Amino acid sequence: MVLNQLQSYGVGFQIKVLSSLLKHREFLQGINDILEIEYFDNPAHKWIVEEILKYHYKYHATPTKETLSVENKKIENEVLRISIAEQLREAYKVSNEDQVYVEEEFANFCKNQQLKKALLSSVDLLEKGQYDDIRYLIDSALKAGMDKNIGHEYEKDTEIRYRDEERNAIPTPWTHVNELLMGGLGAGDVGLIFGGPGGGKSWMLTVLGAMAVSAGKTVCHYTLELSDSYVGRRYDAAFTGIEVQDLGKYRDLIDETVSKLPGRLIIKEFSMGKASIATIEAHIQKTTDLGHKPDLIIIDYVDLLKSKRKSIDRKDEIDDIYISTKGMAKDLKLPVWTVSQVNRAGAKDDVIEGDKAAGSYNKIMIADFAMSLSRKRQDKVNGTGRIHIMKNRYGSDGMTYAAKINTKNGNIEISANEMGEDEFTTEDSVVPAKTVATTFSQDDRNYLQQRFFELAK
Repeated sequence: MVLNQLQSYGVGFQIKVLSSLLKHREFLQGINDILEIEYFDNPAHKWIVEEILKYHYKYHATPTKETLSVENKKIENEVLRISIAEQLREAYKVSNEDQVYVEEEFANFCKNQQLKKALLSSVDLLEKGQYDDIRYLIDSALKAGMDKNIGHEYEKDTEIRYRDEERNAIPTPWTHVNELLMGGLGAGDVGLIFGGPGGGKSWMLTVLGAMAVSAGKTVCHYTLELSDSYVGRRYDAAFTGIEVQDLGKYRDLIDETVSKLPGRLIIKEFSMGKASIATIEAHIQKTTDLGHKPDLIIIDYVDLLKSKRKSIDRKDEIDDIYISTKGMAKDLKLPVWTVSQVNRAGAKDDVIEGDKAAGSYNKIMIADFAMSLSRKRQDKVNGTGRIHIMKNRYGSDGMTYAAKINTKNGNIEISANEMGEDEFTTEDSVVPAKTVATTFSQDDRNYLQQRFFELAK
């Protein structure tokens, strides 16, 4: 006989347990062998737990809302059917700010129940002198609920591989980029945008954040160059389409627009060279504790963070910062967008390739998706530019697309049609064909010299 004490935790606690079982596969995977339907008193809760266990046994995953809805419709008892639907709605919408506590407490409850069951069963075995059986029961009870996550089990985890929510992709404002990214930047991914000074990289981060907020997501935007209030103005421009210099004339429209946004935006300013990835992580934890768990992280930009590794070579420090950023993204299961500068030679190119990354080429290797924004003098006049896909873990790369860029209100459009090589050259970069291979500026000489020594190491 198992001593059922779960009702003493209250209905709210039980709803949160159901929420974790439905949303967090790792939690379910850890306790499925010690989870019993009898721990719950509510018939609707019993049905939900039974369906969760059945689905996990067959597919090695948590059931989806759609699956549970279909199964619920098969129930003949209308009262139970309505009750189940209500409890599922509560479980999916409940806040999980105390998720860690709830999961640990419930796991301990289940383990204690298993130990009680073993002790009660041992009484009869003790009278019969079956000590080996007693030892086996107690040992099994003590091992119950151990962490069973050994990684992605290829044969069992087919269902998981093809679920969109596993990546939890956050779409970009650009349809074709989303197609290349299989829906957008996913949990644990780092997206990197390269470009020259004043080209519009920070504006691209703003419109990425604005897209996520418009989709109902919570965004933490960290700025190390611009003030938080000015970044806020850029978001005002992105949401309303009003140019930054004219925003003061439309306060009522801005207030109305912002009040209707379904998501949440948090802008935090840090001093360059003083904040580190640990600083960012601490702030993310703070916002999470206050009930604002982010769905997307934007850092403008990672190169300006402080490295925990002190080195004479700045390249080593930059590598450390990017590795730490990728580690943070994976640990927190959050997508991270950031930008980076190109070197002087890259700033002059019609199409910026990967070898023009300033500071360290390794940042491209660490990133999951990297694209460059090339805008020369005439592009800034014309409101044009070129987006080049430098790296893409989720699909093809190496393509270049025309872009329209308005750095007054953040209106950025990227063509879905790939550019041909004859379209790359802008008016201020025309060089006679016979001199291309023989004419080098001092910047070009310095760059070639730098690359020579790097390759010679």
